[in-house]
Amino acid sequence: MIVVTGAAGFVGSNLARALNQRGRSDLLLVDDLTDGQKFRNLADCDFLDFADKGDFLARIAARELADVEAIFHQGACSNTMEWNGRTMLADNYEYSKALYAFATARAIPLIYASSAAVYGMGPVFREDPALEKPLNLYAWSKVLFDRWVRRHAASARSQVVGLRYFNVYGPGEAHKGEMASVAWKHHLQLRDGDVVRLFESSDGYGPGEQRRDFVYVGDVAAVNLWFLDHPRVSGIFNVGTGRAQTFNDVARAVISNHGRGRIEYVPFPPALRGSYQSFTQADISALRAAGCDHPFLGVEEGVSRYLKQLGPS
Repeated sequence: MIVVTGAAGFVGSNLARALNQRGRSDLLLVDDLTDGQKFRNLADCDFLDFADKGDFLARIAARELADVEAIFHQGACSNTMEWNGRTMLADNYEYSKALYAFATARAIPLIYASSAAVYGMGPVFREDPALEKPLNLYAWSKVLFDRWVRRHAASARSQVVGLRYFNVYGPGEAHKGEMASVAWKHHLQLRDGDVVRLFESSDGYGPGEQRRDFVYVGDVAAVNLWFLDHPRVSGIFNVGTGRAQTFNDVARAVISNHGRGRIEYVPFPPALRGSYQSFTQADISALRAAGCDHPFLGVEEGVSRYLKQLGPS
């Protein structure tokens, strides 16, 4: 049996479907469905059982869970605007430590979601503790667990992998609201009108020329599965394309796939100055050195696949 936490969320649901495509339906899916609308992400998934996050943690603590082959830990509070420290650390740090203890005690592979947010403003995005400069509570909670993993790596009895996702987009993110990708937001803007909006100049970049490493969620799922297939590989790795593209590139891809629309530039919010990532680009040399040669889609092809799966607007 394979466990997927955060299974009704964005990456988790795509990972569950990717496992289904491999013929795996012996899945225990775990999530907090307080937001019941997330059930839609699992409506087409085939799985053995579903567990509420609280019940799952109780089973872990009571040692009632058996026959687990691997754990994909995608469950987290991903709201970068959340400032309740007790909530954030309970969801992103203590939860992860509990799974680490359970998995390593039983020699079960643990593959978990970290975040490129740990690097803050960059400008270098490499898996080096000296480059970790979190700007918000979410990012700090993620780097806390990465540091926990590093401190205990020598004593781990099985694979432990942390994957630092860059700017992920694709099917299954509609429930994320303001935390959803710019590709989704542009799609909604063209569904309801004929204008997509981007920020004017900031941090030395021209209008819409701010650059990020946008990575398609199908590629993220594929990298997770690569590590499942290579249980001898442990560590913390960036998951991005390795190529920064502009917000204009995303907007043009969405406009092209809708067959209409134009870009409008809006003033850069003063509240975001000094805390906005105008540039991200994954250094994926460690991922490649580990042997993962998965090819990543560029924005143009990734957005096209995404919007075709969404269907007519």
